[in-house]
Amino acid sequence: MYAPRYTGSPRFNPGGLAAAIGINGGVVVALMLAVPYVAHKTPTPPLIGETIALPPLPPEPTPPPKTEARVEPRPTPPIAAPHPIVEHPLAEGPVTATDTLVPVLPGDGGVLGGTGTGVTPRATPTPPAPVIVAPGIDPRYAGDFQPLYPSAEQRMGRSGKVTVRVLIGTDGRVKQVEPVSATSDAFLRATTDQAKRRWRFTPGTRDGVAQEAWRTMTVTFVLQE
Repeated sequence: MYAPRYTGSPRFNPGGLAAAIGINGGVVVALMLAVPYVAHKTPTPPLIGETIALPPLPPEPTPPPKTEARVEPRPTPPIAAPHPIVEHPLAEGPVTATDTLVPVLPGDGGVLGGTGTGVTPRATPTPPAPVIVAPGIDPRYAGDFQPLYPSAEQRMGRSGKVTVRVLIGTDGRVKQVEPVSATSDAFLRATTDQAKRRWRFTPGTRDGVAQEAWRTMTVTFVLQE
């Protein structure tokens, strides 16, 4: 058995239209929500410098005026009155010259004695004093200066002393003996013989040149216990 087939024209359905519009609206809303949010950055305004005037510095304090030290004037010493000049009259009579005359030298290019035309020669300078060195004992012969003890004086147990002046030649040998003092003639003879035979000296000099010279020598005789 077959059901009857509807062959008439379709009818307008308002409920379906509303459903279609609702579906399309939901799709549009969903697309709008799905779009990412784009943030717009606000540009930063440029910095503008501003000059700020500072207050002026306070003025420096004015230093106090310097007080100059007052210098007291020194008292002026009194001026001594000059001594009166007393004129002594010259004694009449002959003038006696002194023993030593002091020459008066003229100045450079001058003439002694006033208006003469001659030139006075200058005084000759005094030469220096000579250098004199006295004779001395030659150290090589120092052990030969003691004379032999006189046997007679030794037996008597007597001591003595002799002082003599000797003339020393340019070769250092004794040329002459002069007695000054002696305890006895025996001591003097022993000293004189020893001086002429064995004494040796370094000769004296005058400006480095050897010369004869005198020297005083003393010899002592002492007995050994």
